[in-house]
Amino acid sequence: MFHRIRRVVGRWQAVLRWRTLLGDETAVRNLELLALALKEKGWRCVELYEKQEYGFPVPLLWVYASGMAEDVGMVVTVRATPGGTWAYFEAGKGRAGFLSPCGDAKTAAERVDRLLKYRMFPNPEWA
Repeated sequence: MFHRIRRVVGRWQAVLRWRTLLGDETAVRNLELLALALKEKGWRCVELYEKQEYGFPVPLLWVYASGMAEDVGMVVTVRATPGGTWAYFEAGKGRAGFLSPCGDAKTAAERVDRLLKYRMFPNPEWA
């Protein structure tokens, strides 16, 4: 029984990886919306979308602080999720880096904003 469940989950993960790798246009569109929302909050963003230029398999958005805390930042990507949907994830953490579903860039920007503020000033207020 356990092996059967494991095979089914493995197939779904392969499908989601495949959709993510082929969904560059969707990822870029969602990352651009997130970048606009984050820039309104004062964060700097670098769009790393071109596979040939940057060598990343998926589009990425590097978000970082300006001024004194330039060493604080995160890289965000968009991944396919079950049900034909998409979500923002912190790159490098895999599916454990879930931030927010796509479709509401304002909520995703608030989540990224809180996480980065917490990294700059570890305080329960930002958790």
